[in-house]
Amino acid sequence: MREAVIQAARATRPLALAVALAFGSILFITVLLFTVTVTVAVVGAVLLPETVLLIRRLAGAKRRLVTEWTGQEIPEAYLPLTGPLLARLGAVARDPCTYADLRWMVLYYFYGCLGLLAVPLWLVGLIADGAWCGLLRHRPAVLPLIGRLADLDAAWSAALLRPPRGAQLSLRVAQLTQTRAGAIAAHEAELRRIERDLHDGTQARLVSLSMRIGLARRAIGTDEESARRLLDDAQRQAEEALTELRHVVRGIHPPILSDRGLPGAVRALAGGSGLHVTVTADQLDKGPRAPAAVEAAAYFVVAEALTNAARHSGADRAEVQLTRTAAGLRVTVRDDGKGGAPETAATAGQEAGGTVRPGTTTSGTVPPGTGLPGMHRRVAALDGTLTVTSPPGGPTIIEAELPCAW
Repeated sequence: MREAVIQAARATRPLALAVALAFGSILFITVLLFTVTVTVAVVGAVLLPETVLLIRRLAGAKRRLVTEWTGQEIPEAYLPLTGPLLARLGAVARDPCTYADLRWMVLYYFYGCLGLLAVPLWLVGLIADGAWCGLLRHRPAVLPLIGRLADLDAAWSAALLRPPRGAQLSLRVAQLTQTRAGAIAAHEAELRRIERDLHDGTQARLVSLSMRIGLARRAIGTDEESARRLLDDAQRQAEEALTELRHVVRGIHPPILSDRGLPGAVRALAGGSGLHVTVTADQLDKGPRAPAAVEAAAYFVVAEALTNAARHSGADRAEVQLTRTAAGLRVTVRDDGKGGAPETAATAGQEAGGTVRPGTTTSGTVPPGTGLPGMHRRVAALDGTLTVTSPPGGPTIIEAELPCAW
């Protein structure tokens, strides 16, 4: 009897919340009908995306209740409602989950009040099951019905709130479109940087080199000392131009990756970072290498993470782990700094396809314009994910998952 009472009490909570949510949905349907009616008159078009967002929040609350009761998570696959009004209206109309949520809300109008049956069941159950168990030594028969009501509510809601078959595909297409846009923007920015470096640095030095060689040719036979001095300057200019060219090439694909592989290149980064860095890459020292693009992305993630840790976080130590996984390559960089990666960088990363753990994106450590958004874009271009965990006080943990075939 005691176990039946405890189980019934546990089931009563989600049922009570379900009833409250049902009454909320009843009121909301009225608001929705009003919104749709006004939308026909064009004025309400502004309200439609906001109304859909509220429906998503109600559906999300129900998903969490079902997950809490059953232990099985119900995924979400909503298209993002961002951009100008016409783009948001288009996303509302294209998203299969919009219609699935509406169907759930309409049906929930009828079955959401199942929890009200728990009130008479409690009254009857405490008396009937008390006598049934106390006098006749039988198992409770009425109170367990409350748990079955909660099971029934959860089963129906889970079936209705699961994303439709086309929703995952639509979300994936939207993500890939956004990722492609980020990759194109990153590529264009990289081309502009290379062009600027070549124009402002290497090209200027080569022009100066050509002028000095021309002056030296004129001075030969008339002023040997000036010719020698001009040739010395020309040689110095040539060496500086070569150095700048190496710097530009290193920014495109570090030669050390080709020479030493990713573990050796990362260890070289660690040695020159100014921090005490521990590198673990035992799984990658042997066996096949990852594709060049994946190695380059991993290298730049580690380089940016160590640079940020050394310049901005006040860290003394860092750990780098390179792990071969079934799906690809995992890169984890952890430092003992003060944490607090900025919200602006985190938001930019999420727009590029990355993720940021809740409660870890406060302002403070990394100033605007540093490498977090760039890391997100570089990883997202390979269909990977970047997770930044940086609570105030630290530690900061940056983890990149880069898919690839070994």
